[in-house]
Amino acid sequence: MRALLIVNPHATSTTPAGRDLIALALSSALKLRVAHTAYRGHAAELAAEATSDGYPLIIVHGGDGTVNEVVNGVLGAPRSGPLAAIAATAVPSIAVVPGGSANVFARSLGIKNDPLDAANQLINLVQLRHHRRIGLGHCEDRWFLFNAGMGLDAHVVEAVEASRARGKPATSARYVRSAVRTFLREKRHEPALTVELPDGSVEDGVCFAFVSNASPWTYLEERPVITNPGATYDSGLGLFAMRTTGWVPILRVARQLVFSPRNGPRHPALLRTDDLEQVRIHSSRPIGLQLDGDFIGLRDDVTFRTAPNMLDVVAPKEPA
Repeated sequence: MRALLIVNPHATSTTPAGRDLIALALSSALKLRVAHTAYRGHAAELAAEATSDGYPLIIVHGGDGTVNEVVNGVLGAPRSGPLAAIAATAVPSIAVVPGGSANVFARSLGIKNDPLDAANQLINLVQLRHHRRIGLGHCEDRWFLFNAGMGLDAHVVEAVEASRARGKPATSARYVRSAVRTFLREKRHEPALTVELPDGSVEDGVCFAFVSNASPWTYLEERPVITNPGATYDSGLGLFAMRTTGWVPILRVARQLVFSPRNGPRHPALLRTDDLEQVRIHSSRPIGLQLDGDFIGLRDDVTFRTAPNMLDVVAPKEPA
C-alpha cells in the first residue's frame, strides 16, 4: 500500500534519529514517501496534494496541531450544504505516530504514546485492516478532532504558543503555570459568554466554555483530564461551561476533572451536557478561540457543529 508520512520536525518529542527509525519501520510494510513540514499550514498543503494524488493512507508524525492541519487538508472547507454530505470515502485514511507533548487525539484512539511503539502498532493495525470511522467537530470553516474552547483555555494556548516562540518547550507544567496566570487575569473580567443550545435554551453569564468531540479533553502527563465522559467520536458534541470564577467552585471542579469521577464533574455553577448537534457561543467582547490546542484568534460569535462518520482512521476497533 502506498502511504505518505508527513513529519513535523519541530514537534516536541521528535528527534532526527527517532524519525529515521520510524520511517524505516514503516517502510518495511508500506510503499512509503516521507515529507517534512517547513512552515505553519504546510501539513495541510501536503495532505491536500496527497489526496489529489490518490494516496490511500496518510501517516502523521507530529503533535495534535499537525494532525489537525492534515485532516483539514484532506477534507477541505465545506462550501455549501450539510456537513454530512462531504464524501469521506473519497479521501485517504489517517494514521498517527505521536510526536507532540500531549498527543490527545492519538491516545484517545488507543495509539501508544511512544513513537516507535506506535509505528510498530500501526504496522499491525494496517496488516489487520483495523480501521474506524469517526465523527468530527466543525466551526469557522475548520474541522477539529477532539476539543475546542472559548475564553480561558484559548488564552492558555495563546500563552503557551508565545512561550514556544521564545524557545521554551510545551510541557504539562508550563500549561499548568500558564493556566493559573491566565485564570487570575481572566478572573478580573465580567462573564462575557452566552450559550445557545439546540433546544432553544439560552445560558447567560458564562465565563468560559469547552466543546468536546471526544474524551478525554486533554492529558496531564499520563493522567486524563475528563470534562465530558459521554463525549465520543460516535456521538455529538459535549459542552462544559462555567458560570463563575469563584475559587471554591473552580477548585472543586478542577479536582473532579483530574480525578475523573465516573459520571463527570458536577457543580451548580457548571453547565455540562453531551450529544449536541450544535452549540452557539457568542460573546459581549472579542474573546479567544482554540481548536485542538491551536489558538485561532479573537471571536465574538461561533457555532460549533458535529459531523458524524467523517473520517477513516487506522486505530484499534475498541481502544482502552
